[in-house]
Formats: sequence, structure tokens, C-alpha cells
Amino acid sequence: MTNGPTIMPTTKLGGFYPVLASRDVAASRDFYTRHFGFQVTFEADWYVSLRRPDAPQYELALLDHTHPTIPEGHRRALQGGLLLNFEVEDVDSEHQRLVAEVGLPEVLPLRTEEFGQRHFITAAPDGVLIDVITVVPPSEEYAAQYTSH
Repeated sequence: MTNGPTIMPTTKLGGFYPVLASRDVAASRDFYTRHFGFQVTFEADWYVSLRRPDAPQYELALLDHTHPTIPEGHRRALQGGLLLNFEVEDVDSEHQRLVAEVGLPEVLPLRTEEFGQRHFITAAPDGVLIDVITVVPPSEEYAAQYTSH
């Protein structure tokens, strides 16, 4: 796989964050604030904007999947296929806290991957997969595949 020429955007990007189409905005809000340290920056019954206070560039929004701001024909709640990565300093401690102590589901057990991650996967209320990761040195085979960019 090769990278083609880079085309510069015509406008400066002022923000970028995922908006998750949710069946239960309140339950999702509670999940991300309680377990992952997000704080609410805007809240309506159909939309919640979240931000990490220690890293305000990390934002997440939750939107009622039936809201009319979503074009008709696209008003479906998440049904899998979305994985959010949370890189942390100590994945073993997070695993202990979230799985062993809090009781979040362990969708993928804690393990170390050759491509340079130690991680586990849990799930949010709408089935969004949460991959909690600590970056570790990759094997020689995978180290050669990383670019210097």
C-alpha cells in the first residue's frame, strides 16, 4: 500500500470528533463520563457533547439516532462495526479497574500484540467497542512497517 500525493484542504480544520448515533443518549453519556473521564460540555435530551478536561482536544458527541438532523434513511442506531481506541499509560491498571472492579464486559481479553499494543476490548451501551491500549515496542517484523511521518 502506498500513499499518493497529499492534497491540502481548502480550509483550516477547527475540530474533529466522532458523533455516535445512540438508542440511549443518557446511558451512553453516563458510560463515557463515569468510566473514561469525559465531562459534559453541552446537553439536550437528544444530543450530548463530551470533552476530556485534561485533554480538551479529545471530544465525543452522542446523538439520538431518531433526531431529524440525521437525514431520513440514515436514522439508525449503531449496531457494531465501530471501535474507539483509548491509549493509556497503564493498560493493566485500566483492565483491573474497568473489568475486574467495575465489571465492564471483556470482549477481548488483555493481551500483547506483535504489532505494538498491549490491550483489551470492552463494550459501551450501544455496542461500540472500546479498545484500551498501551503502546509497546512492536516485533522487528512490524517495526519495519511503521513510517517516520
